[in-house]
Amino acid sequence: MKNKISVYRVKLEKLTTYHLDYDAHSITKPDVAADIFRNYMDNFCSTDRENFVVMFLNTKMRIVGISTAHVGSLDASIVHPREIYTEALLHKAASIIVCHNHPSGDPTPSREDFSMTTILQEAGDLLQIPVLDHIILGEERFYSMKKNQDM
Repeated sequence: MKNKISVYRVKLEKLTTYHLDYDAHSITKPDVAADIFRNYMDNFCSTDRENFVVMFLNTKMRIVGISTAHVGSLDASIVHPREIYTEALLHKAASIIVCHNHPSGDPTPSREDFSMTTILQEAGDLLQIPVLDHIILGEERFYSMKKNQDM
C-alpha cells in the first residue's frame, strides 16, 4: 500500500480595503497606530470582548495589512505566536505592531499582557520580524508599551 501526501497551497486572502481618514505614510508614533487600531476595531470588531489585532509593516514602516488575530472573552485573549507570525510571513512583513482592547475601558496592562509581549518579542527576534509596540486600547485612552519603556 502506498502512502498518500496531501498537497496544499497557502495564500493570503484580501477581505476588504480599509481606507484611512488621514494620510499615514509611515507609522512612527504610538498615537497614530492607536488611532488606526481604534478605527479598525470600531469598524471590524465586536469590542465587548478582547480583540487582538496585528498591523503588518514593510521596511519603510508603511502598513501592508491589518488583521484580527484572535477574539477572546470579556477579560482575556489567549494568543499564540504561531497565529501572529503565520500572518506576518504571509504579509511579508518587516515588523509588526500588536494591539488589543480592554472592554473594561482601563488600558492598564495586566501581568499576562507583559508576558504575551515578551513571548511575541522572542518569536519576532527568531524570525527577524520585530514587535515594535504593543498597544492596549481603553475607552478614551491607550497604553503603549514602547512609549512607557516596557519593551
